[in-house]
Amino acid sequence: MSPLALITGASRGIGRGIALELAREGRHDLVINYAGNEAAARECKALCDEATGGKRRVEIVRADVSLPADRERMLDFVFREFGRLDLLVNNAGVAPSVRADLLEASEESFDRLIGINLKGPYFLTQKAAKLIIDTTPADGIARAIVNVSSISAYTVSTNRGEYCVAKAGIAMMTQCMAREWGRHGINTNAICPGYIRTEIAGDFWETEAGAKLVAGLPRRRLGEPRDLDALLLLLCSGEASRFINGSAITVDDGMTSW
Repeated sequence: MSPLALITGASRGIGRGIALELAREGRHDLVINYAGNEAAARECKALCDEATGGKRRVEIVRADVSLPADRERMLDFVFREFGRLDLLVNNAGVAPSVRADLLEASEESFDRLIGINLKGPYFLTQKAAKLIIDTTPADGIARAIVNVSSISAYTVSTNRGEYCVAKAGIAMMTQCMAREWGRHGINTNAICPGYIRTEIAGDFWETEAGAKLVAGLPRRRLGEPRDLDALLLLLCSGEASRFINGSAITVDDGMTSW
């Protein structure tokens, strides 16, 4: 039986890039989670099927990670269809609908960001870890949890404070889970991307403020999802990553080293 990877928020952006890279590597069956855009999820599935040459099973499942019933249904699907889980990538996330100064930010926006970006992944991972622990390890395949955090976990953006708080929570969640579940052979790590070109930012990068930020980067360009591929595969590998646990690894073109 092939090892299984579940990637949340995988229909587009970083999540799609992760799914495609795992498909190209060809060791995992894949479950692609999406919240609402079924067409994008089916497109991602088709790309992954092509990348695997049909040698691995690829399925899609709709679930909003902020909703307990959806999380339960998604893991029920994983267990019913595959009977195992080896790798969970917590990628699903949103940006604030409106960037607002700390004096103006609303509780509604805070609750939405925390629900999707932190509370949902926290409790999804709690249940997923139980399934991973009960799964017989596959030879040469890591039992792993990879959380997509952000440099916003430690780099202040006062017009999206709720996003920073949620991503900081993901980084600490990673450390807690690594300490707790390492004894079960599960490595839990986080990736902290810098400025990556995805749909989550909307048209921000076309604004004057966005262009100014890009102009300040060493390479004068936004990152692309593929810039995360090598690190992701390392964290999802077997022997190469066996002693990497509880780390939050920055991928930002050196931005936060200034």
